[in-house]
Amino acid sequence: MYITISFLTRVVFFSWSAKNIDFNLIYILKAFLTGFVFDTSIGLSFLLLYAIYLLLFPKKWIGSLADKIVTCLYLSVVLIIIFFSLIAEFPFWDEFGVRFNFIAVDYLIYTYEVVSNINQSYPLPIIIIVLIALVISTFMLLHKTGVLRNTFSDKRSIRIRAFYTFPILLTAFLLLRTMKNEQADFSDNPAINEVGKNGVFSFFAAFRSNELDYDMFYPKLNEKKAYAVLKKNILQKNQHYTSAQWDDINRVAQGGKESRPNIILIAIESFSADFLKAFGNQENLTHHYDSLADQSIFFTNLYATGTRTVRGMEALTLCVPPTPGNSIVRRPDNQHIFSIATILRQKHYHPLFIYGGDGYFDNMNNFFGGQGFDIVDRNRGNPLSDKIDTRRYTIPDKEVSFENAWGICDEDLYKQAIKYADQSFAANTPFFQFVMTTSNHKPYTFPTGRINLPQGDRNAAVKYTDYALGKFISDAQKKLWFKNTVFVIVADHCASSAGKWEINIDKHHIPAIIYNLPHPPQRIDRLVSQIDLMPTLFGYLNWNYTSDLYGRDINQTETGEERAFIGNYRTLGLLKQNLFTQIDDRKRIVQFSVSQKDESMLETENKNEELISETISYYQTASERFKNNKMKEK
Repeated sequence: MYITISFLTRVVFFSWSAKNIDFNLIYILKAFLTGFVFDTSIGLSFLLLYAIYLLLFPKKWIGSLADKIVTCLYLSVVLIIIFFSLIAEFPFWDEFGVRFNFIAVDYLIYTYEVVSNINQSYPLPIIIIVLIALVISTFMLLHKTGVLRNTFSDKRSIRIRAFYTFPILLTAFLLLRTMKNEQADFSDNPAINEVGKNGVFSFFAAFRSNELDYDMFYPKLNEKKAYAVLKKNILQKNQHYTSAQWDDINRVAQGGKESRPNIILIAIESFSADFLKAFGNQENLTHHYDSLADQSIFFTNLYATGTRTVRGMEALTLCVPPTPGNSIVRRPDNQHIFSIATILRQKHYHPLFIYGGDGYFDNMNNFFGGQGFDIVDRNRGNPLSDKIDTRRYTIPDKEVSFENAWGICDEDLYKQAIKYADQSFAANTPFFQFVMTTSNHKPYTFPTGRINLPQGDRNAAVKYTDYALGKFISDAQKKLWFKNTVFVIVADHCASSAGKWEINIDKHHIPAIIYNLPHPPQRIDRLVSQIDLMPTLFGYLNWNYTSDLYGRDINQTETGEERAFIGNYRTLGLLKQNLFTQIDDRKRIVQFSVSQKDESMLETENKNEELISETISYYQTASERFKNNKMKEK
């Protein structure tokens, strides 16, 4: 039964992703054959405990009440797991275009947000009813076909039972020992690879390997060469190194007459560039952002480092490439890392992290608190780590007009930003706020009466997000601190990432603006990485500072040296001069030429060795520096 249902699920996913699949008959057959082996290994796993029970259970008690209770309970649990995992795979595939991975593992940790989101996004009572109905229907089928009757009347000897049991145990053991999730990654087309996987198997594979060691899995350079290549590439025209030590990347950036305005950095959830009119969208979803862009420094060719919020946070605060495995935001021992907060504190700013949910989610509070940010969040009772000595302020119920699984609506969140800006201004303290929005996230719900689109729709959430942003800027303009406040408004990542390639460059294109800077409006069409945004702002402010950041001021970067870092959990890449150099955890190196027209990719035969060395140097040194605490503040 399990193998049959898994096969049908695979057929559905294959049809669902047809536009991203290369129709190579050999690959398709291999995907279904590989999938069959995965399904068999998981199916046999469901039998293991019961097979041992059947082998050892005394013959005279077969068919007793105890036997019936144990059998029915075991079967019920197995059926619930089978049906629930298969049902859950469909929305997961819809959102991410893959089988269960480390994101699904993360979801187990944050039960409040995830269960609430499921409840608000899907008809949970109906799902439960369907689940129960499937289990009952299976029992009825087994009863009608006589399987249950035979189960409780067949009193074979242990010798005969062993004849069936040991092959099951041996086959399951061999398959589970030899099968690796990576065996499904036999082609360069991720869609067909994912079709060939099994959701349950993939889940446990992700659970086991939630961290990836760069030294073990990725291509490397000699360490001194890696740092030599890195130091050559991160140095700007207005910088010099503070020492000749081969692995010291600390450098001084020389500015001019400094300005120190208040800074509000707004990270908008899942805000793809293609939502904007400037990039061809004709649905008028982002009227306010489009208007602000015309008055701002507008980055038109900027790319997110990853596909999750924590990657955006990592890029905007630590200004480092996306190292393999989990984001540094979610890793242990990530306190007191050299970050933009280090520079801001040197300039006497008061840094705050303002989030509409509970910042316990994705370890955000511990990360930001560990960098010296005070925390403003919903605080549902999850305490900060004892290592964090910053203050935490709770958003009270009376200041919330609308809330869903992920947090308060953007309007309420921006009111918190204004509230704490008022307090800092009254105390004559320059402030920096990192404001993380949540309204543009499934279940896509928000206060009624704001826009002309229905609840629960992605485009509606985008339009509401834009509406709330426009209202915030309008309210801020009435404040005394507005004239001396700069707003950096950027996406954390795009709305989706699934596509034809392992990394789909067009699914990382995000907008960013620097608004209210005493500078004429400007379009920056040069290639910019998300890690470059804050160093570029510091350049506009003419700041003098020391830096351990990997990010660069785009205005101090030589023409032709622009690059963007793009990665996912396992695969890492560097986009430069229309070439995308990609490395992965099987030490493979692939280069693609990237079309300027639609960002489609074509694998190249002749490799650019200089770009390969540059790519490896960035990721290798970033991983080594975090692992060996070299990123820590000195």
